[in-house]
Amino acid sequence: MSQKNRDGKRTARERMIEERQRQARREERRKRLLTVGAVVGVLVVAGVVGVVVQNIRSTPDGPVATPPGAVGEERTVIPVGPEGAPATLTVYEDFRCPACANFEGTFAETVNALQDEGLLRVEYHLASFIDRNVPGNGSKRAANAAACAQEAGHFREYHDVLYANQPAETDDAFGDNEHLIELAGQVDGLVTDEFRECVTGGRYAEWVTASQEEFDKSGYNSTPTVLLDGEQLGLGGLTPESLEERVREKAGA
Repeated sequence: MSQKNRDGKRTARERMIEERQRQARREERRKRLLTVGAVVGVLVVAGVVGVVVQNIRSTPDGPVATPPGAVGEERTVIPVGPEGAPATLTVYEDFRCPACANFEGTFAETVNALQDEGLLRVEYHLASFIDRNVPGNGSKRAANAAACAQEAGHFREYHDVLYANQPAETDDAFGDNEHLIELAGQVDGLVTDEFRECVTGGRYAEWVTASQEEFDKSGYNSTPTVLLDGEQLGLGGLTPESLEERVREKAGA
């Protein structure tokens, strides 16, 4: 074999070796790129998951806890009495309001009797604005405790007990949860561990705030404000007898 042929074969072998080396290097680069791509993909997914988790953690708390049976557009109204009653009494009250206690002391017996007879439904709107005008938390905490009583099925009884034991307007006795629980002892079956936890934990505190906001938007600026089938009643000349007469007229009784 001539030297030229040997050189040609050697050159061909060298070219083959070099080509294989280049292919090996390309394959190595491809593997590295795939590895890097996979790592980046994992990091991207992890980042997305992190954002989703953060968004979940940043999501505001769920809906405001609402007492069972509450009605109205914002579910801030506590109804007492049959849903199909021929007359509805709407009452805006604040548990620290002396005039509200006077109204309840005068009309509660008649109102309760008309409810029991199936002639009247009362829709209570619990305000707490006195806490803004007189230092304390009694309006809000009493309203929360009343919502807890609604949860336990004893709203009417506890509502009446609170007004029967209302302190002076400047006395924030209702701001003491233990005092509210003590008063609940006057209602058979109301004081349970669940009720105590509801009162002391302020389970319906946000609902009480929402109820006051609804009162602020109502256009009324004092309590008690009382309406019979949407017509505001002048309380100056109203008596239990005249209220009963008007309710019975509406019922045709």
